[in-house]
Amino acid sequence: MNRRNSKNKGFFIDLRKNKSIMIQRKQTIYLFISAILTGVLLMSRYADFASPTGNFYLDFRGIWQHTGETSTLEIGAYPLMILVSLSTLMSLVTIFLFKNRPLQIRLCGMNAVLMAGITGFIFYYGHTAAKALEAVVSYGWTVVFPIIGIVMTILALIAIGKDEALIRTMNRIR
Repeated sequence: MNRRNSKNKGFFIDLRKNKSIMIQRKQTIYLFISAILTGVLLMSRYADFASPTGNFYLDFRGIWQHTGETSTLEIGAYPLMILVSLSTLMSLVTIFLFKNRPLQIRLCGMNAVLMAGITGFIFYYGHTAAKALEAVVSYGWTVVFPIIGIVMTILALIAIGKDEALIRTMNRIR
């Protein structure tokens, strides 16, 4: 009898351990998806411009003129570069701050604002370049990544807030 009871007790402890691991898993997945989406922004084009003077495109570094096999940077987009890099880094750092939930919540809020800034800068640079180059702009599918990243970050923020509320409730019961 003692062996069976100790076996069951161990099973419930293992189940309980797995459940406590699951609390962090949901927001980790959301933040990881957000980091991947903003990381992809570091490697892709946001918009293409068809102009009488040539073909241009916008990526995180700026507006490039594409001539044959070479591309030359025409206009630098350093604020966009900083925001995309910072947002990717902030998503990854937030994942590893799981022991400091209030800081995680603040970083998620700041990251959502950064991603909104990324979206704004993409459309600002696209609109400004289209006017300056007298070009027709066509945005790529990666333009929606910061918006999806905002949703993922807000979902992570909500999950972290629920965890914090659960911890506070458990502390009150003690």
